[in-house]
Amino acid sequence: METIRFDELNLDPRILRAVTDMGFEAASPIQAQAIPVEMEGHDMIGQAQTGTGKTAAFSIPIIQRLYLQKKKGYKRGIKALILTPTRELAIQIGESFAAYGRFAGLRHTVIFGGVGQKPQTEALERGIDILIATPGRLLDLIGQGFIHLDTLEYFVLDEADRMLDMGFYDDIMQVHKQLPPYCQTIMFSATMPPKIRTLAKTILKD
Repeated sequence: METIRFDELNLDPRILRAVTDMGFEAASPIQAQAIPVEMEGHDMIGQAQTGTGKTAAFSIPIIQRLYLQKKKGYKRGIKALILTPTRELAIQIGESFAAYGRFAGLRHTVIFGGVGQKPQTEALERGIDILIATPGRLLDLIGQGFIHLDTLEYFVLDEADRMLDMGFYDDIMQVHKQLPPYCQTIMFSATMPPKIRTLAKTILKD
């Protein structure tokens, strides 16, 4: 496959600047294939190992599309939800959104269990655009009324195979039930066993 550069992916100058400031010029195969599909608004499943740049493959299109919407003016509310199996991954994804979105003026927060919820709920109350979460704490805060998903436009299920191995299937379905019908769903998984294909058929539309 020929190498595709980030400046060939129709990125807004502000987003491109953040990417090139980090020293990235050429997109990895998963980025080159996933970014255009996501920019067009299609649901998608991508197979990618950790370390292939898949976080950028979903964070860059989300940042770009939200930034362009925000320029036109939009109502605040959680627009993107990234669901991930572990707090370490959630923190890492949060750092990627901070880096790629540094000139976009979007707000994100990371929530996970095992720590006090007060700083997390305070961030939510201030208003955010992007939420990165582990399933348990997410459902807990939805139950307490701190999180509403009615404004959601992008749902990313990261490391889907690990999620299922860790027993999060019911949690995923519970979250999926609360998504608005027009929400774009993106899934990434390192492996594609039958249970992942079944999950993809259940939650992906277009």
